[in-house]
Amino acid sequence: MVKVVVCGAAGGIGQPLSLLLKQSDLISHLALYDIVNAAGVAADLSHINTASKVTGHVGKEALAEALKDAHTVVIPAGVPRRPGMTRDDLFKVNAGIVRDLAQECAENCPRAFILVISNPVNSTVPIVCEVLKKANVFDPRRVFGVTTLDVVRSSRFVHEVKPQFEPQTNRITVVGGHSGATIVPILSQIKQVSFTPEEIKSLTHRIQFGGDEVVKAKDGAGSATLSMASAGARFTNTLLEASVRGTRGLVESTYVHLRGNPGAEWNARSTGLDYFAQDVELGLEGVANVLRLPDLSEEEQSLVKTAISELKGNITKGCNFVNDGTTPSAKL
Repeated sequence: MVKVVVCGAAGGIGQPLSLLLKQSDLISHLALYDIVNAAGVAADLSHINTASKVTGHVGKEALAEALKDAHTVVIPAGVPRRPGMTRDDLFKVNAGIVRDLAQECAENCPRAFILVISNPVNSTVPIVCEVLKKANVFDPRRVFGVTTLDVVRSSRFVHEVKPQFEPQTNRITVVGGHSGATIVPILSQIKQVSFTPEEIKSLTHRIQFGGDEVVKAKDGAGSATLSMASAGARFTNTLLEASVRGTRGLVESTYVHLRGNPGAEWNARSTGLDYFAQDVELGLEGVANVLRLPDLSEEEQSLVKTAISELKGNITKGCNFVNDGTTPSAKL
């Protein structure tokens, strides 16, 4: 049985994400958890004619049951970013939610793959890892920050500038993190098309701050939910394809803990960081191999240096949040 749990399933990302996951023939049980409305979402999805069972779990007292025997836990729980809201503002709200969910995972499904969507990912992934370390169940191969939306945006935005670039079949490597200047698309490695320096600068900025377009367009009503759900489902399905079916050679960009992961030593030395997003080959145990950073243009090298500087603070903030123990638990 392959049980996939969505924590935050009734939210703006959680509902479309759950809908997309219901289509997967690799999932036999889709468990939907939220503090409200998860039962209704589950009842609705359970009418779709695919084989997977769908169950709804509402409230903290139902969380252990939702997580029991989970193969994969996907966490989009938290509040969305709104106009004028900084990543720090977002952190204050979402950090406690993610920490408490990670603690429940440590207790109820310590071997599950954990896929973190809740922003700010640069800090929430370290939160999850630190919680699992404290519980002595941490495996760096099994915790992922889902940065796939940056990859999806890169392909789409390049296609808009260069229509001959096929966005569905050509994947662009994106390294660094998952916010603003920490997002570094490696456009220099694209062989199908060429760019002017002005195009490179414009595309890079749009990819880095693409989320702002959606926040502004929704005029205070939310952030990127549908595109994020699509990206989250893509990463989840790729991981399942590798870990359940055993399909080899599947690569996605993702934000992971470098130390202890196969192949990550080079990236850890070159960045000086414990966490970084780059191409990762997925396998039966999660991370099969962290691929080396590709050759970078001078401009990309400069962008990576900026990303590293910002990521240091993001990572420290997440680790300190768990290890200082000064913030009260959030309501799950």
